[in-house]
Amino acid sequence: MFIVVLKHALMITSFVLIMMLLIEYINVQTQGIWQHGIKKSRFGQYILGAFLGATPGCLGAFTVVSLYSHRTVSFGALVAAMIATSGDEAFVMFAMFPIQALWITAIMLIIAIFAGWITDKIFVNQSRFLERENHDLKLHQQENCRCFALESILPQLKHMTIYRALLILLLGGFLLLLVTGVLAPGGWDWKKITFGIGAGFALFVVSTVPDHFLKQHLWMHIIKQHLPRIFLWTFGVLLAFHYLDSYLDVEALIQDNLFIVLLIAVLVGLIPESGPHLIFVTLFAQGSIPFSILLANSIVQDGHGTLPLLAVSGRAFIMLKLVNMFFGLTLGFIGLYVIA
Repeated sequence: MFIVVLKHALMITSFVLIMMLLIEYINVQTQGIWQHGIKKSRFGQYILGAFLGATPGCLGAFTVVSLYSHRTVSFGALVAAMIATSGDEAFVMFAMFPIQALWITAIMLIIAIFAGWITDKIFVNQSRFLERENHDLKLHQQENCRCFALESILPQLKHMTIYRALLILLLGGFLLLLVTGVLAPGGWDWKKITFGIGAGFALFVVSTVPDHFLKQHLWMHIIKQHLPRIFLWTFGVLLAFHYLDSYLDVEALIQDNLFIVLLIAVLVGLIPESGPHLIFVTLFAQGSIPFSILLANSIVQDGHGTLPLLAVSGRAFIMLKLVNMFFGLTLGFIGLYVIA
Protein backbone atom coordinates (compact mmCIF):
# COMPACT_ATOMS: atom_id res chain seq x y z
CA MET A 1 0.00 0.00 0.00
CA PHE A 2 2.98 2.30 0.65
CA ILE A 3 3.96 1.96 -3.04
CA VAL A 4 0.39 2.70 -4.16
CA VAL A 5 0.31 5.89 -2.07
CA LEU A 6 3.77 6.86 -3.37
CA LYS A 7 2.65 6.41 -7.00
CA HIS A 8 -0.50 8.44 -6.35
CA ALA A 9 1.56 11.25 -4.79
CA LEU A 10 4.04 11.17 -7.70
CA MET A 11 1.19 11.34 -10.21
CA ILE A 12 -0.38 14.36 -8.51
CA THR A 13 2.97 16.12 -8.05
CA SER A 14 3.92 15.53 -11.69
CA PHE A 15 0.65 17.05 -12.85
CA VAL A 16 1.23 20.03 -10.55
CA LEU A 17 4.75 20.47 -11.98
CA ILE A 18 3.44 20.44 -15.55
CA MET A 19 0.64 22.91 -14.85
CA MET A 20 2.87 25.27 -12.86
CA LEU A 21 5.44 25.21 -15.66
CA LEU A 22 2.80 26.07 -18.27
CA ILE A 23 1.29 28.83 -16.11
CA GLU A 24 4.76 30.35 -15.60
CA TYR A 25 5.40 30.18 -19.36
CA ILE A 26 2.08 31.87 -20.20
CA ASN A 27 2.57 34.47 -17.46
CA VAL A 28 5.90 35.61 -18.92
CA GLN A 29 4.67 35.49 -22.51
CA THR A 30 1.69 37.74 -21.71
CA GLN A 31 3.56 40.15 -19.42
CA GLY A 32 2.01 43.56 -19.05
CA ILE A 33 -1.34 43.08 -20.78
CA TRP A 34 -3.23 42.83 -17.45
CA GLN A 35 -2.16 46.27 -16.28
CA HIS A 36 -3.33 48.43 -19.20
CA GLY A 37 -6.02 50.86 -18.09
CA ILE A 38 -6.42 49.15 -14.73
CA LYS A 39 -7.11 52.36 -12.79
CA LYS A 40 -9.98 53.43 -15.04
CA SER A 41 -12.62 51.07 -13.65
CA ARG A 42 -13.04 50.03 -10.01
CA PHE A 43 -15.36 47.19 -11.03
CA GLY A 44 -12.80 46.16 -13.65
CA GLN A 45 -10.28 45.89 -10.82
CA TYR A 46 -12.51 43.40 -9.01
CA ILE A 47 -12.82 41.29 -12.14
CA LEU A 48 -9.09 41.49 -12.86
CA GLY A 49 -8.18 40.70 -9.24
CA ALA A 50 -10.55 37.73 -9.14
CA PHE A 51 -9.27 36.26 -12.41
CA LEU A 52 -5.62 36.78 -11.44
CA GLY A 53 -6.36 35.17 -8.08
CA ALA A 54 -8.11 32.24 -9.75
CA THR A 55 -4.96 31.50 -11.74
CA PRO A 56 -3.51 28.38 -10.09
CA GLY A 57 -0.37 29.01 -8.07
CA CYS A 58 1.01 32.15 -6.47
CA LEU A 59 1.83 34.36 -9.48
CA GLY A 60 -1.62 35.93 -9.84
CA ALA A 61 -1.88 36.63 -6.10
CA PHE A 62 1.63 38.09 -6.00
CA THR A 63 0.80 40.31 -8.96
CA VAL A 64 -2.27 41.76 -7.22
CA VAL A 65 -0.29 42.35 -4.00
CA SER A 66 2.28 44.23 -6.07
CA LEU A 67 -0.43 46.28 -7.78
CA TYR A 68 -2.09 47.04 -4.43
CA SER A 69 1.18 48.01 -2.77
CA HIS A 70 1.74 50.56 -5.53
CA ARG A 71 -1.86 51.84 -5.11
CA THR A 72 -2.83 50.66 -8.58
CA VAL A 73 -5.81 48.63 -7.35
CA SER A 74 -8.08 49.02 -4.31
CA PHE A 75 -8.26 46.95 -1.13
CA GLY A 76 -11.47 45.42 -2.50
CA ALA A 77 -9.59 44.17 -5.57
CA LEU A 78 -7.00 42.62 -3.24
CA VAL A 79 -9.79 40.89 -1.29
CA ALA A 80 -11.27 39.63 -4.57
CA ALA A 81 -7.93 38.13 -5.60
CA MET A 82 -7.34 36.38 -2.29
CA ILE A 83 -10.87 34.95 -2.10
CA ALA A 84 -10.55 33.61 -5.64
CA THR A 85 -7.13 32.03 -5.13
CA SER A 86 -6.41 28.59 -3.71
CA GLY A 87 -2.65 28.79 -4.19
CA ASP A 88 -0.84 25.60 -5.14
CA GLU A 89 -3.78 23.54 -3.86
CA ALA A 90 -5.67 24.50 -7.03
CA PHE A 91 -3.27 22.37 -9.07
CA VAL A 92 -3.86 19.41 -6.76
CA MET A 93 -7.64 19.83 -6.91
CA PHE A 94 -7.58 19.83 -10.71
CA ALA A 95 -5.44 16.69 -10.59
CA MET A 96 -7.72 14.85 -8.15
CA PHE A 97 -11.25 16.04 -9.06
CA PRO A 98 -11.17 18.39 -12.10
CA ILE A 99 -14.93 18.86 -12.53
CA GLN A 100 -15.53 19.83 -8.90
CA ALA A 101 -12.40 22.01 -9.01
CA LEU A 102 -13.92 23.93 -11.93
CA TRP A 103 -17.10 24.45 -9.91
CA ILE A 104 -15.13 25.69 -6.89
CA THR A 105 -13.17 28.09 -9.09
CA ALA A 106 -16.33 29.42 -10.76
CA ILE A 107 -18.16 29.90 -7.45
CA MET A 108 -15.17 31.63 -5.85
CA LEU A 109 -14.88 33.97 -8.86
CA ILE A 110 -18.46 35.15 -8.37
CA ILE A 111 -18.05 35.47 -4.59
CA ALA A 112 -14.72 37.27 -5.05
CA ILE A 113 -16.13 39.96 -7.33
CA PHE A 114 -19.08 40.59 -4.98
CA ALA A 115 -16.80 40.57 -1.92
CA GLY A 116 -14.43 43.06 -3.55
CA TRP A 117 -17.30 45.44 -4.33
CA ILE A 118 -18.87 45.24 -0.86
CA THR A 119 -15.46 45.57 0.83
CA ASP A 120 -14.76 48.88 -0.90
CA LYS A 121 -18.24 50.09 0.06
CA ILE A 122 -17.50 49.34 3.73
CA PHE A 123 -13.86 50.44 3.86
CA VAL A 124 -14.15 53.87 2.26
CA ASN A 125 -10.97 55.27 3.82
CA GLN A 126 -8.33 52.73 2.82
CA SER A 127 -5.25 54.93 3.00
CA ARG A 128 -4.57 53.84 6.59
CA PHE A 129 -4.01 50.25 5.43
CA LEU A 130 -0.85 51.17 3.52
CA GLU A 131 1.71 52.10 6.10
CA ARG A 132 4.32 53.33 3.61
CA GLU A 133 3.61 55.68 0.72
CA ASN A 134 6.49 54.51 -1.45
CA HIS A 135 8.50 51.34 -1.24
CA ASP A 136 10.58 49.27 -3.58
CA LEU A 137 8.80 45.93 -3.16
CA LYS A 138 9.13 43.90 -6.36
CA LEU A 139 7.14 40.73 -6.73
CA HIS A 140 7.67 38.48 -9.72
CA GLN A 141 8.53 41.38 -11.99
CA GLN A 142 9.06 39.78 -15.38
CA GLU A 143 11.60 40.97 -17.88
CA ASN A 144 10.96 40.81 -21.60
CA CYS A 145 11.56 37.25 -22.68
CA ARG A 146 11.68 35.75 -26.15
CA CYS A 147 10.72 32.28 -25.06
CA PHE A 148 10.85 30.67 -28.48
CA ALA A 149 13.85 31.63 -30.62
CA LEU A 150 14.27 29.02 -33.38
CA GLU A 151 17.90 29.94 -34.08
CA SER A 152 18.85 29.40 -30.40
CA ILE A 153 17.28 25.99 -29.81
CA LEU A 154 20.02 23.79 -31.29
CA PRO A 155 22.92 25.71 -29.66
CA GLN A 156 21.11 25.50 -26.31
CA LEU A 157 20.64 21.74 -26.68
CA LYS A 158 24.25 21.23 -27.80
CA HIS A 159 25.55 23.15 -24.79
CA MET A 160 22.87 21.95 -22.39
CA THR A 161 22.90 23.25 -18.82
CA ILE A 162 22.42 20.90 -15.89
CA TYR A 163 19.02 22.50 -15.23
CA ARG A 164 17.76 21.78 -18.74
CA ALA A 165 19.13 18.23 -18.68
CA LEU A 166 17.46 17.45 -15.33
CA LEU A 167 14.09 18.89 -16.40
CA ILE A 168 14.15 17.00 -19.72
CA LEU A 169 15.06 13.82 -17.83
CA LEU A 170 12.31 14.43 -15.27
CA LEU A 171 9.57 15.07 -17.82
CA GLY A 172 10.81 12.37 -20.20
CA GLY A 173 10.81 9.89 -17.32
CA PHE A 174 7.26 10.87 -16.38
CA LEU A 175 6.10 10.33 -19.97
CA LEU A 176 7.82 6.94 -20.08
CA LEU A 177 6.18 5.84 -16.82
CA LEU A 178 2.83 7.07 -18.15
CA VAL A 179 3.12 5.23 -21.48
CA THR A 180 4.31 1.99 -19.88
CA GLY A 181 1.49 2.08 -17.33
CA VAL A 182 3.71 2.23 -14.24
CA LEU A 183 1.85 5.45 -13.40
CA ALA A 184 -1.91 5.54 -14.13
CA PRO A 185 -2.23 1.89 -15.21
CA GLY A 186 -5.05 0.89 -17.50
CA GLY A 187 -6.49 2.39 -20.65
CA TRP A 188 -6.04 5.88 -22.01
CA ASP A 189 -9.00 7.77 -20.62
CA TRP A 190 -9.34 11.56 -20.94
CA LYS A 191 -7.34 12.15 -17.74
CA LYS A 192 -4.39 10.09 -18.91
CA ILE A 193 -4.51 11.71 -22.35
CA THR A 194 -4.52 15.15 -20.72
CA PHE A 195 -1.49 14.17 -18.60
CA GLY A 196 0.31 12.96 -21.71
CA ILE A 197 -0.41 16.06 -23.79
CA GLY A 198 0.53 18.33 -20.89
CA ALA A 199 3.79 16.49 -20.28
CA GLY A 200 4.60 16.58 -24.01
CA PHE A 201 4.09 20.34 -24.20
CA ALA A 202 6.05 20.85 -20.97
CA LEU A 203 8.91 18.86 -22.52
CA PHE A 204 8.74 21.16 -25.56
CA VAL A 205 8.90 24.22 -23.28
CA VAL A 206 11.96 23.08 -21.30
CA SER A 207 13.69 22.11 -24.55
CA THR A 208 13.18 25.47 -26.27
CA VAL A 209 13.11 28.29 -23.69
CA PRO A 210 16.28 30.35 -23.11
CA ASP A 211 18.61 29.40 -20.27
CA HIS A 212 17.69 32.40 -18.13
CA PHE A 213 13.97 31.65 -18.21
CA LEU A 214 14.59 27.96 -17.57
CA LYS A 215 16.87 28.55 -14.58
CA GLN A 216 15.16 31.52 -12.91
CA HIS A 217 11.49 30.81 -13.62
CA LEU A 218 11.28 27.04 -13.92
CA TRP A 219 14.10 25.67 -11.81
CA MET A 220 14.65 28.26 -9.08
CA HIS A 221 10.96 29.16 -8.67
CA ILE A 222 8.94 26.03 -9.42
CA ILE A 223 11.32 23.15 -8.73
CA LYS A 224 13.18 24.53 -5.72
CA GLN A 225 10.46 26.58 -4.01
CA HIS A 226 7.24 24.69 -4.71
CA LEU A 227 7.71 21.09 -5.81
CA PRO A 228 9.38 19.50 -2.75
CA ARG A 229 6.78 20.98 -0.39
CA ILE A 230 3.87 19.92 -2.61
CA PHE A 231 5.17 16.35 -2.89
CA LEU A 232 5.91 16.01 0.84
CA TRP A 233 2.52 17.41 1.88
CA THR A 234 0.64 15.32 -0.72
CA PHE A 235 2.47 12.10 0.14
CA GLY A 236 2.26 12.78 3.89
CA VAL A 237 -1.46 13.54 3.87
CA LEU A 238 -2.32 10.54 1.66
CA LEU A 239 -0.25 8.20 3.82
CA ALA A 240 -1.61 9.60 7.09
CA PHE A 241 -5.23 9.23 5.97
CA HIS A 242 -4.57 5.72 4.72
CA TYR A 243 -3.37 4.61 8.17
CA LEU A 244 -5.99 6.68 10.01
CA ASP A 245 -8.71 5.04 7.95
CA SER A 246 -7.38 1.64 9.00
CA TYR A 247 -7.97 2.37 12.71
CA LEU A 248 -10.72 5.02 12.75
CA ASP A 249 -13.98 5.56 10.94
CA VAL A 250 -12.85 9.04 9.83
CA GLU A 251 -15.91 9.68 7.68
CA ALA A 252 -18.37 8.92 10.49
CA LEU A 253 -16.35 11.03 12.94
CA ILE A 254 -16.47 13.99 10.57
CA GLN A 255 -20.15 13.57 9.70
CA ASP A 256 -21.04 13.75 13.42
CA ASN A 257 -19.09 17.02 13.85
CA LEU A 258 -19.52 18.91 10.58
CA PHE A 259 -19.77 22.38 12.11
CA ILE A 260 -16.62 21.84 14.18
CA VAL A 261 -14.81 20.61 11.05
CA LEU A 262 -16.02 23.72 9.20
CA LEU A 263 -14.61 25.97 11.91
CA ILE A 264 -11.28 24.10 11.83
CA ALA A 265 -11.19 24.35 8.02
CA VAL A 266 -11.68 28.13 8.20
CA LEU A 267 -9.09 28.57 10.96
CA VAL A 268 -6.55 26.48 9.03
CA GLY A 269 -7.35 28.67 6.04
CA LEU A 270 -5.89 31.63 7.94
CA ILE A 271 -2.41 30.08 7.69
CA PRO A 272 -0.56 31.98 4.91
CA GLU A 273 1.15 28.91 3.51
CA SER A 274 0.45 26.16 1.00
CA GLY A 275 0.35 22.66 2.40
CA PRO A 276 -1.95 22.36 5.45
CA HIS A 277 -5.01 22.91 3.24
CA LEU A 278 -4.26 19.69 1.34
CA ILE A 279 -5.82 17.91 4.32
CA PHE A 280 -9.26 19.19 3.28
CA VAL A 281 -8.60 18.58 -0.42
CA THR A 282 -7.80 14.96 0.39
CA LEU A 283 -10.81 14.57 2.70
CA PHE A 284 -13.11 15.88 -0.02
CA ALA A 285 -11.53 13.61 -2.66
CA GLN A 286 -12.24 10.65 -0.36
CA GLY A 287 -15.85 11.78 0.15
CA SER A 288 -15.33 12.48 3.87
CA ILE A 289 -16.34 16.16 3.89
CA PRO A 290 -19.04 17.99 1.92
CA PHE A 291 -18.39 20.50 -0.84
CA SER A 292 -19.30 23.44 1.43
CA ILE A 293 -16.41 22.80 3.85
CA LEU A 294 -13.84 22.58 1.06
CA LEU A 295 -15.32 25.76 -0.45
CA ALA A 296 -15.07 27.59 2.91
CA ASN A 297 -11.45 26.55 3.33
CA SER A 298 -10.65 27.55 -0.27
CA ILE A 299 -12.24 30.98 0.21
CA VAL A 300 -10.24 31.75 3.36
CA GLN A 301 -6.91 30.27 2.34
CA ASP A 302 -4.67 31.87 -0.27
CA GLY A 303 -1.62 29.60 -0.22
CA HIS A 304 1.33 31.88 0.44
CA GLY A 305 -0.10 34.62 -1.78
CA THR A 306 -0.50 37.02 1.15
CA LEU A 307 2.98 36.53 2.62
CA PRO A 308 4.41 39.50 0.66
CA LEU A 309 1.50 41.61 1.95
CA LEU A 310 3.06 41.40 5.42
CA ALA A 311 6.01 43.37 4.04
CA VAL A 312 3.60 46.04 2.79
CA SER A 313 1.09 46.36 5.63
CA GLY A 314 0.38 44.13 8.60
CA ARG A 315 -2.92 45.99 9.10
CA ALA A 316 -4.03 45.22 5.54
CA PHE A 317 -3.05 41.57 6.05
CA ILE A 318 -5.18 41.26 9.23
CA MET A 319 -8.19 43.04 7.73
CA LEU A 320 -7.95 40.92 4.57
CA LYS A 321 -7.95 37.69 6.58
CA LEU A 322 -10.92 38.85 8.70
CA VAL A 323 -12.95 39.71 5.58
CA ASN A 324 -12.10 36.36 3.95
CA MET A 325 -12.93 34.53 7.18
CA PHE A 326 -16.36 36.19 7.29
CA PHE A 327 -17.20 35.12 3.73
CA GLY A 328 -15.78 31.62 4.27
CA LEU A 329 -17.78 31.00 7.44
CA THR A 330 -20.95 32.51 5.97
CA LEU A 331 -20.85 30.41 2.81
CA GLY A 332 -19.81 27.32 4.75
CA PHE A 333 -22.70 27.57 7.23
CA ILE A 334 -25.19 28.24 4.42
CA GLY A 335 -23.87 25.22 2.55
CA LEU A 336 -24.17 22.92 5.55
CA TYR A 337 -27.73 24.10 6.30
CA VAL A 338 -28.76 23.65 2.66
CA ILE A 339 -27.28 20.15 2.62
CA ALA A 340 -29.02 19.33 5.92
